[in-house]
Amino acid sequence: MRALDGVSLAIEQGEFFGLLGPNGAGKTTLINVIAGLARADRGAARVLGADVVSDYRRARRLLGVVPQELVFDPFFTVRETLRIQSGYFGLASNDAWIDEVMHHLDLEAKADVNMRALSGGMKRRVLVAQALVHKPPVIVLDEPTAGVDVELRQGLWQFVQRLNRDGHTIVLTTHYLEEAESQCRRIAMLKAGKVVALDTTQNLLATFSGLELQVRGRDGALSRLKLHGYDELEAALERLRRDGVPLHDIELHTPDLEEVFLHLTGKAS
Repeated sequence: MRALDGVSLAIEQGEFFGLLGPNGAGKTTLINVIAGLARADRGAARVLGADVVSDYRRARRLLGVVPQELVFDPFFTVRETLRIQSGYFGLASNDAWIDEVMHHLDLEAKADVNMRALSGGMKRRVLVAQALVHKPPVIVLDEPTAGVDVELRQGLWQFVQRLNRDGHTIVLTTHYLEEAESQCRRIAMLKAGKVVALDTTQNLLATFSGLELQVRGRDGALSRLKLHGYDELEAALERLRRDGVPLHDIELHTPDLEEVFLHLTGKAS
């Protein structure tokens, strides 16, 4: 079985792009290919024009990856970990940016704490900081908020949104579909190593979900009508009036990315 089968997509510079799919769909494999951690048996991958095989050094410098796994060295403090990571990219005097990253990720109080003493959520913050120490123009977030408390999640998104506004390209994989819906302008959905959808978030929602008109009468009875778009709303209301349905409480259910996901993959997130 192929981990990736004919995947072809281009992510625009400065874009906030979502990569979704059930477990085993090929998301992490694709990220590993882009990061040079796995080599495809055919085809090519490039980061801002740098081939990840023939121009690996430049491609890796342009890229920052936040992995799913909590991988860390237990013998160093948070600040030492980030300084060492900076050294991998030849950055000898990077403390000002390290301090800024720690501030935005609420790591300042843990700067001199040993990595092995941190909670899982704090370790994940350090992984994000490590991916950002060399100010990469392309940032890949592979399930960055898995197991992270709500407060950190909000702070992380504010920081990532700022980076995106400053021109950084963001690629996100997440099981929290509401995150993808609120953050990503475009989304690719993978299933069994293939791209089964690639479009703007707005178009995916409109194409696959449609709208649902929910009308509750004065007697409490609930009527539901599926609509293809907003232009059908007035005709649907007129039909209900003509049929004598009392229109006491009206609610329009807007498209939901989870419905699109289930429709295309047949699996829950």
